[in-house]
Amino acid sequence: MVSRHPSSQSPSSTAHADLGKPLSGWRLRWYTIIFEADTVPGRRFDQWLIVLIVLSVAVVMADSVAALRESHGTAFNAMEWLFTALFTLEYIARLVCVRHPVRYATSFFGVIDLLALLPTYLALFFPELSALIDVRVLRLLRVFRVFKLTAYVVEYQGLAMALAASRRKIMVFLLAVAMVVLILGTVMYVVEGPDNGFTSIPTSVYWAITTVTTVGFGDITPKTDLGRMIASFMMLLGWGTLAVPTGIVTAEMAAHRGVRAPKPTTRTCHECLSEGHLSHAQFCCGCGAPLTSYACQDEASDRPKAKG
Repeated sequence: MVSRHPSSQSPSSTAHADLGKPLSGWRLRWYTIIFEADTVPGRRFDQWLIVLIVLSVAVVMADSVAALRESHGTAFNAMEWLFTALFTLEYIARLVCVRHPVRYATSFFGVIDLLALLPTYLALFFPELSALIDVRVLRLLRVFRVFKLTAYVVEYQGLAMALAASRRKIMVFLLAVAMVVLILGTVMYVVEGPDNGFTSIPTSVYWAITTVTTVGFGDITPKTDLGRMIASFMMLLGWGTLAVPTGIVTAEMAAHRGVRAPKPTTRTCHECLSEGHLSHAQFCCGCGAPLTSYACQDEASDRPKAKG
């Protein structure tokens, strides 16, 4: 079997192979700044990115006002293209510094990043799509990677643990509520009838849901005395309906009050791009790939040295 000499490989195949190699040098540095917010450069990058996202969304919102568009339409158009150019460079930088660009491009945030760019370019050929530029507001989900205030994050994790622990109780409660509104909605359909706005059982169930949840749009109202009595009972039932799930979650939060979750980080796996690994972790909890110690070393270098 004849083996090919490394110099005989095409430049494109070599470049493609390099993207799958472990990150090092400038690619590792870019990766840590762009994808991880535990370092000072990473936090600053995400903060500036969020500022740009907010400004770009504000420009789109202002451009939708007819009076502002007539007086500042040219400036809004120039600013939109400036934001699009910056986001395009950022998207390319993300693809270049990851080991598997396709894996990132097909991830949740990768798709959001792409959707934030496409409307501006597509608007050149399809002007009616310009309103979709506002989809980049979804990228504000990255704000949770920047404002890593320990107190709020710990409380969020406590709430998530309480909801996960009480999901079965809440599900049983919701099923019971669904049975009640179905039965009472059907009764109201029989009592009131189509002449009073209860034209079908689904419409009556809709009225029952708005009544039990104390929303009460008022588009459908009972006219008979029996119907009003049933509606009054459902209104009183709605008070207890709102209190039960709150009590369930509160009880679970009290039970998990003594359980402290480890401090989260934005340390990211180069293979599967999952984040949240502990600072002392050596392997990814998702795919088992070894984690680089670059972020930890960078944090250690930022700490003040002890005086001798």
